[in-house]
Amino acid sequence: MQAQVRRIAHLDMDAFYASVELLRYPELRGMPLVIGASGRHEPVVQADGSKRFAKIGDYVGRGVITTATYEARALGASSGMGIMKAAKLAPEAFLLPVHFDAYRHYSRLFKEAVAKVASKIEDRGIDEIYIDLTDEEGDTLSLAQRIKSAVREATGLSCSISVTPNKLLAKICSDLEKPDGLTILGFDEIPTRIWPLPVRKVNGIGPKATEKLAALGITKIGELAKCQPEFLQEHFGRRYAAWLLDVANGIDHREVVTSSEPQSISRETTFERDLHARRDRQALTEIFTSLCSQLADDIKRKGYTSRSIGIKLRFDDFQILTRNVTLQAPTADAGVILGAARECLKRVPLQRPLRLLGVRASALDKKQDSEEAAHHSQGDLFVLETEEAEHELERDSSSGLTG
Repeated sequence: MQAQVRRIAHLDMDAFYASVELLRYPELRGMPLVIGASGRHEPVVQADGSKRFAKIGDYVGRGVITTATYEARALGASSGMGIMKAAKLAPEAFLLPVHFDAYRHYSRLFKEAVAKVASKIEDRGIDEIYIDLTDEEGDTLSLAQRIKSAVREATGLSCSISVTPNKLLAKICSDLEKPDGLTILGFDEIPTRIWPLPVRKVNGIGPKATEKLAALGITKIGELAKCQPEFLQEHFGRRYAAWLLDVANGIDHREVVTSSEPQSISRETTFERDLHARRDRQALTEIFTSLCSQLADDIKRKGYTSRSIGIKLRFDDFQILTRNVTLQAPTADAGVILGAARECLKRVPLQRPLRLLGVRASALDKKQDSEEAAHHSQGDLFVLETEEAEHELERDSSSGLTG
């Protein structure tokens, strides 16, 4: 008997932070807008009642864009880009600070709306989820349309959704028709709809891997799919090469995980360009602080505390290094997490440029009444260390399999 083909959906809110801000400031709709400044960039209400919004052309500092509207993206601004760099591309784009309480509120609303349509949901962060529709009644198109309508009715926001046979393909396809997209894809459509795409569309193939593949004459997913295993192993190592071949051919056996007891919760980001601890210290400090804050928000939102905090670094040569520290008391406090992560960084040699930075909370506990440790200040996180540390020479074979 032939196995049932799964129906796995990936739902991604469209420019989520910016879209939430546009609910508050509808006069900016249709304008280029970036989110990522501090509170001093709040709009100023003028004598006539109108609002004066900051523009990135006037920004001075080392801040990083959290997200941007599609109008700003069309001008070259993008998430993770320095605001001053974006100012050279789109000086007239408007600038707003982040409001995490509002984003968490709308995140809860859209997830509750989806849960009324489908029961098997994997939470992947503040603005995205996976949904297993395999056992849900109704045809795929109708289910996807119902979910999109439920999200819009509950939040006033649009989302993009795809339904495919697995999480890998769903993640790729939810981005194909943004904003407000709906994409359905079967295995038989991989050669015509997936293989012509650039390899960077695969979650887990970052800028450096894309560049290395391009140097080997591989720019499209279809070209990667047709490579000989031995050829890829020679350049990427056995484990990562096997993963590359699998994803290029649309193979992914991961399940949609709905367990209420995760082993860990993590946040990580791949940089637009390699960053160095000395040259880009301020930018790295801001990114790292933001990751720790987001991780704390995730832990609190899911009702956990953590007794173990770790960091993950991927260098420009694809080597991965991890460090971990055990806390005296479980926590969900951003300052404590930041302090623990800083302790991990002190045990890391940071001579090589970085392409990925991540923080991870494990040893999770559902208890909510644990005593928080003393507050840790941000300080200067990226201090160069000469101490030798043992590297874990693991190729980045799993980054695309984390959703």
